[in-house]
Amino acid sequence: MLKKTYNLYKNSFSGFSREVWMLTLVTFINRAGTMVVPFLSLYLTNHLKLSLGQVGWIMSCFGLGSFAGSWFGGKLTDKFGFYKVMFVSQLSTGFLLIALQFINSFWGFAAAIFCTMFVADAFRPAIFVALKAYSRPQNQTRSISLIRMAINLGFAFGPFLGGLIIALVSYSGLFWVDGLTCILAIVIFRFVLKEKKVDKKVKDANRLSANNTRSAFKDKPYLIFLGISFLMAFTFFQLFSTIPLFDKEVHHLNEVSIGLLMSINGALIFMVEMPIIHFLEKKGFNQVKLIILSLLLIGTSFFIFNITSWSGILVISMVIITIAEMFGFPFSNVFALNRAPEGREGQYMSLYTMSFASAMVFSSKIGMEVVAAYGFSANWILMGGLDLFAVLFGVYLIRVLRKEAGIHVGG
Repeated sequence: MLKKTYNLYKNSFSGFSREVWMLTLVTFINRAGTMVVPFLSLYLTNHLKLSLGQVGWIMSCFGLGSFAGSWFGGKLTDKFGFYKVMFVSQLSTGFLLIALQFINSFWGFAAAIFCTMFVADAFRPAIFVALKAYSRPQNQTRSISLIRMAINLGFAFGPFLGGLIIALVSYSGLFWVDGLTCILAIVIFRFVLKEKKVDKKVKDANRLSANNTRSAFKDKPYLIFLGISFLMAFTFFQLFSTIPLFDKEVHHLNEVSIGLLMSINGALIFMVEMPIIHFLEKKGFNQVKLIILSLLLIGTSFFIFNITSWSGILVISMVIITIAEMFGFPFSNVFALNRAPEGREGQYMSLYTMSFASAMVFSSKIGMEVVAAYGFSANWILMGGLDLFAVLFGVYLIRVLRKEAGIHVGG
């Protein structure tokens, strides 16, 4: 049994190209410095003394910048290639993150966070295109999971280290470390990963192909999928806004404890996501059904907050939402990639990343307003209910896909 488990774990990390490993290394360095986001709502309320309503608006600007940046990044990637977009985006983001600490007004911070996220999330469509360029077709799901593992391993270090920096230095230290690690990561990227040149004939063929294939805006199953992705992200993003406030205000945790709690997410994903994805791929589980399971688990992670005032429920909820993330996010990424016809990858992946960015626009603001007006319990009921609503859309998507494939729905 132990040998079989070891072989599964070992095989889940085999078969990747050198370029994918290099992307993973750079991603880990970048995300290890990601300390600002988990503590942003706390920074805005405790340090800048903003109201929950103002924090909600700033987090909405965060999402708006991400939304616009994702769209613009897709356009730039199609025109200039993923390599240049990734480099310029992350280098600029490093300097913008450092500058954030010097802005103290509500309107100034709202504008600055919009600009920062606009530049930062131009990176997101580019890295999907990079993964498709550097990974083998049979390894795409695991390549995405490998990048996610690097993100979450970095995220496991980031919040804990961020909590220590706040306790020992100040909030400004977060912005310095986050910005400098962005710059370090992209400098390493420049030196260790060479740009993959695409032949002009291939570019022309892709452009011609794009003109003769369906648009994502006319792809009914994909539009339904984007709605599901939006609701999944909308509820999940409470992890970075209302949940840290709940931990502090209701359960009276300090920043170090909150950082440790959030590190559970990254640590679990690092330890078990790759073998789970490898196993699920080998068994050929339906991607949409796995996304539905993810939605059910995310909803459960909110509902259980209202069961007890015991602080241990915070750990249980974090474990549940982490398991949900393992099922939902990698396979939603792959569904989007596989759904895109030749020559339309940029458009499809831009819309996918924009569904997450638009969720960020509304998630934090609505969550904060519900908490301010009705309390945390009402917010958990709302978020869990939205996950159940998304489950219904998932069931409908399965029916539409079966019909599209010519399979009887009842079969």
